[in-house]
Amino acid sequence: MSKKIINTDQAPAPIGPYNQSVLANGFLFISGQIAINPATGNIEATTIAEETEQVMKNLAAILKEASMDFAHVAKTTIFLSDMAHFATVNEVYAKYFSGDHPARETVAVKGLPKGVNVEISIIAAV
Repeated sequence: MSKKIINTDQAPAPIGPYNQSVLANGFLFISGQIAINPATGNIEATTIAEETEQVMKNLAAILKEASMDFAHVAKTTIFLSDMAHFATVNEVYAKYFSGDHPARETVAVKGLPKGVNVEISIIAAV
């Protein structure tokens, strides 16, 4: 198996024993991203829309580091602190995809790292 670790300082550094992403056999697996501003290391978002926007920017930075963009995304997983956020997250998320949307699931969870409301992971293909 061909495997390459891909990290960028344009997205938040991992807060645990994992990498931002791993490219393996033509697939890019991006770890769940939360609304940490990589420039400050802080969560500055005050609304679910702002959180989602920062998450998508973090994902975009990792995709760019791998010479990809959202057109390469095959699957996403969205974790929400509350399904009441679904519509707002959906609205922001949709702006990043044109035409062919990836496969996806969205689940509500009891808690997310650092008390955020949304976390998104991605699988992209070369």
